[in-house]
Parts: sequence; C-alpha cells; structure tokens
Amino acid sequence: MQHLREALRVWSAVALLCIGLAGVARGARADTAPAYPQRPIRILVGFQPGGGSDVLGRLLSVDLSKRLGQTVIIENRSGAGGTIALDVAAKSPPDGYTLAMVSGSQLTNAALFTKVSYDVETVFSPIAQLTSEPYIILAKPALSAHTMPELIALARTKPNELTCGSSGTGSFAHLGIELLNSMAGIQLTHVPYKGSGQALIDLLGGQIDLAYASAISATPHIKSGAARALAVTTRNRSPLFPDIPTIAESGVPGYEVSSWYALVAPKGTAAAIVERLHTEIAAILATPEAIATLARNGAQPAVGTPAELQAKMHDEIERWRRVVNESGIKVD
Repeated sequence: MQHLREALRVWSAVALLCIGLAGVARGARADTAPAYPQRPIRILVGFQPGGGSDVLGRLLSVDLSKRLGQTVIIENRSGAGGTIALDVAAKSPPDGYTLAMVSGSQLTNAALFTKVSYDVETVFSPIAQLTSEPYIILAKPALSAHTMPELIALARTKPNELTCGSSGTGSFAHLGIELLNSMAGIQLTHVPYKGSGQALIDLLGGQIDLAYASAISATPHIKSGAARALAVTTRNRSPLFPDIPTIAESGVPGYEVSSWYALVAPKGTAAAIVERLHTEIAAILATPEAIATLARNGAQPAVGTPAELQAKMHDEIERWRRVVNESGIKVD
C-alpha cells in the first residue's frame, strides 16, 4: 500500500511538471511569435498614378511606413475600372502584406458587371474608411460654359458633342455622368480612362471638354487655374470648396454623388493585424498635418470602424444597383 501511495505521489508530481512545462512552452511560443510587420507591405491601387486612390495611397504610405517600421509600397495595377487590382488583392495570402485601396467607384462594378471574378463584399476584410469628398465637374479653360446652368444649356444644343472624361467604365464618375445625362436631359459623351489622372491630363490639353473627377485629384488643377470648377456633386456644398455650387442647386434638384476611399485586406487576415492597421491609420488621419494635407487636396478624414466600412460597402452596392436598374444606365 505504501508503495502505491509513493507511486501516486510521483505520478502526480510528474503530471504537474508536464503541465507546467507545456505552459512555459506555450508562453515561449507566444513571446517569440514574429511581430507584424517583418517585411515591406504593398498597397495595390487600381488606377494610374495621379488619380485620387493613388494620391491618397502615397500620402498614407509615408506615415504608415514610419509608424510600422517597414516600407509601405504603392503598386499601381490599373485597368477594368479598378477590378484588376482588387482581383490580385483578393487572391493574395491573408498575411497583412498585401492591402488594397478601394474607392467607392470600384463598388459599382458589383452593380454593373456579372463577370467580376470576386464578390467585393465577401473576399475582403475591411480595415478603415479613409476619406469623404465630392466629385467635381471640371471644364477646360476654352469651354464657353462658365457655370453649370450654362453647361446644361450648351449641352442641350449640342447633344453628344461635349465630351466628359472619367476614371473608367463603370466607375462612380461614369455613373455620375450618366445620371447627370438622365436627370438634366442632356447627352454628354463619356470618355473612359484608366484613372482620373490621365483624364485630367487630356482635359488640360484640350482633348476633352469636361472631366468628372474626385476632389483629391482635381484640387491642384483648380488652385492653379488650369481647369475651371463648375460644380460639386454632393448634396450640400463642401466646406473645403464653399464657393463652388452643387449640381443640385444648379438646375438638377436631387442630384447627389459622393466619393470616398478605404483600405481593405484579403479575407482571413488576422484580426490583430487588421486592428493594428486600423489603429495606426486612425492615428495618422487624426493628426493636424494629415487633416491639413487632405484639405489641400480637397478631402476630409472619415475614419470608421471595420464593421462600419463593411456596412457602407453593402449599402453603396445596393444603392447603385437600384440606380442602374431604375435608370437603365449601360456600360460602354
């Protein structure tokens, strides 16, 4: 009996020792788990350099690199209304080293196209909305119309003759042009580009008459006087452009289109990585320097939680799907 009790005591001691060693091992593994990030991060942008997504991505990458201690690289994958970049991002490993800029206009693809290889609502982990801003109708300096009412009057006398550039077929800007055609009873000819940057180059060169561009890409040309701003597309005037009237107050009541940008990661990215990125981005965009920089570029910070961004993406897709169905808008 004495031998049995001794054996039980030894067994209990060994069991406790094993449990303790297992706990130490787990703690060691947790302590030695590599911190994020350990190598450069790339942010995919679906449009050419110079457009709103590109400008904002490059502004963000500088401070994000400093805060994360790793280089953040902007990689432009333009084409197909921004779907190429999102397709690459969706198929990338969910390890936090490939992120993607998403503009509100890229969500219209879900309402317009049936052959997109991914479902934007289910293949990404939202990180944060970044900004909110209007689009701006810009005119080349030589255009005879100096106001939105004058443009509408001119367009009615020249159906299909006035050209208007956008960041691509199926983009917010494209739908905004078609919505304006429908609501104002005019017919501007849509000219798609692989990003608003190229559209603005052609506008300044006189190759097109108008451009429907995000404020962040249009602001430098407005401030330099190279292009004339006719109207903003939001419901109310922008506090950053108080002297530019809205389309709604310029003869097209009820007209409203707004632009926004966000950052996402491939679905399955660890919650800790998403939280880290969200925290750093929120801190960056709350600084006076970032607020001032965005204001100079025509945008305002609008950082929301990942859950709020997920809801916004869903609501925007549904809204534009209704607009497409009700108005009969067709892509080129």
